[in-house]
Amino acid sequence: MNVMGDMANLFGTGRFAQPSGRPSDQEEAADEAQEAADEAAEEVRLRLAVDGGDVEAMSVLGAMLLRRGDFDGAESHLRAATAAGDRAAANNLGVLLHQRGYADEAAGWWRIAAVAGSAAAAHALGRHFRERGDEPAAAYWLCQSAEQGHVLGAYALADLLEHRGDDPGAERWMRAAAERGHREAAYRLARTLDRRAGQDGRDDKAAALAADEAEQWYRQAAARGHRRGALHLGTILERRGELKEAGRWYLTSAKDGEARAACALGFLLRDAGDTESAAVWWLRAAQDGDGNAANALGALHAERGEPQTAERWYRAAMDAGDDNGAYNLGLLCAEQGRTAQAEQWYRRAAYAGHREASNALAILLLRAGDESGAEPWFSKAAEAGSVDAAFNLGILHAGRSEERAALRWYERAAAAGHTEAALQVGMARLRAGDEREAERFLRCAAGGGSAEAAYRLATVLDARRPPAPAHELGEPTQEKSECEEWYERAASQGHRRAQVRVGMLAAARGDVVEAARWYREAAEAGSRNGAFNLGLLLAREGSEPEAVVWWRRAADAGHGRAALRLALVFARRGELAEGQRWADLAVSLGPAEVGERAARLRDALRQELSA
Repeated sequence: MNVMGDMANLFGTGRFAQPSGRPSDQEEAADEAQEAADEAAEEVRLRLAVDGGDVEAMSVLGAMLLRRGDFDGAESHLRAATAAGDRAAANNLGVLLHQRGYADEAAGWWRIAAVAGSAAAAHALGRHFRERGDEPAAAYWLCQSAEQGHVLGAYALADLLEHRGDDPGAERWMRAAAERGHREAAYRLARTLDRRAGQDGRDDKAAALAADEAEQWYRQAAARGHRRGALHLGTILERRGELKEAGRWYLTSAKDGEARAACALGFLLRDAGDTESAAVWWLRAAQDGDGNAANALGALHAERGEPQTAERWYRAAMDAGDDNGAYNLGLLCAEQGRTAQAEQWYRRAAYAGHREASNALAILLLRAGDESGAEPWFSKAAEAGSVDAAFNLGILHAGRSEERAALRWYERAAAAGHTEAALQVGMARLRAGDEREAERFLRCAAGGGSAEAAYRLATVLDARRPPAPAHELGEPTQEKSECEEWYERAASQGHRRAQVRVGMLAAARGDVVEAARWYREAAEAGSRNGAFNLGLLLAREGSEPEAVVWWRRAADAGHGRAALRLALVFARRGELAEGQRWADLAVSLGPAEVGERAARLRDALRQELSA
């Protein structure tokens, strides 16, 4: 007879089906009252049956009293049913004795029930032996339970096999438990698949399949109320851009008390522009000991101009074991000009292995003139993976004329995507005559947004172009070359030499309006070549008075040709003294050919004035 069977296992788990809807307080009270009445009626029926010698009723009544906590009342009925051969009663008697502290006697009754075929008893016996350190016996009984389809037996066996290093066996039984609805098994199976998907050396297809399956098990665990499963599912969805659903799972997990989910939900809300709600969830997470949330609160108050509150939260983050707290305290002190305190906090974070704190500390020391003290911290940060520190080491060595060492660190930073480091490597390759490698690095830097790299890349490409045919105004313009596109990218970012060059290329194509626009932009930004070329363009178009304005600006900035042009203009106007003054300036500014022409003009004007 096996009335209770393996259902007895539900008693010890606390895993009961959750209602699909959330009833009102009145409905809950009514349901509880009805359940109490039904149970009382059932107890009366069972007691009458027990009085009539019904073994099944003895077993069921014993289980009912055990569940209620009436151990004395339950024991007599369970012993009587066990003596009559009821294996469910034997299992439940073991549960009762175990709860009373008689573990060995409980194991004896579990063995009797397990031998009789009770999967729940085999599970309980396996757990008993594992607690005693007898892993072979534990594995035997848990295997008996799992092979009979007992979900907790399958999970416990998987846990034991994982502990023993039998990964294939552990995954097999973890999967079996998960497929039967065990939420922790679903979560742990998902974690295994997640790690497998992220392993180096796996082909993309296998990794994608593992990641997809992991997501499905996270989803099942989350749907069954596993808060960490909901957290990981939210992370996957957020990474994929499905923010609304990610937020829903973060919310579910956070409400169940998962601080990391509350923190992640806060960041999601902040990115959506709802900083007030974000602060509520960060506060909740920070109060539960989440250092990341405490840092987020600190940053929020710092942005609001509340440094004291920010400092309090940064300290809370630090107390929670988050090294970012000390680093952020250093940043806060540095912003306030409290250099000594900033150094103190940077050092604390740096000694804990915080790479950005190491870099910040090195910069602080370097600014204070302590180059020898800065270099080890730059090195430590760079070795820990700080791209900025690697670049800074390059600058440090370049300042000492240690070009090879500088290039080595620049290359390391460039390989990690540092734009300015890629520019420096490209420039070094150009100096070494390795144009192909130079182009590769310059393209990386230009693609990363460096205006100087875009200009340098354009000059490399420009030098390879065949000579362009001459153009006359009004002729159709040619398509822009790649080098001109890079010049334009640099020019649009405010690079003055690139703006001048774009203007020259436009003028060569006969596009006077475009040329004037770029020359003017460069000139207004302070480019003397831009001002000179704009003057030439305006003079050609018949706007000599305006051309004189720009030539004057270029000459005042040291442009010899602009000074010569002004000398010619004033000489032609008959303003000989003014022409002589500009010719003198052109002689002093050069270059040589301009100086020679300006000297001849000056001498002629001098003779004319003295005649």
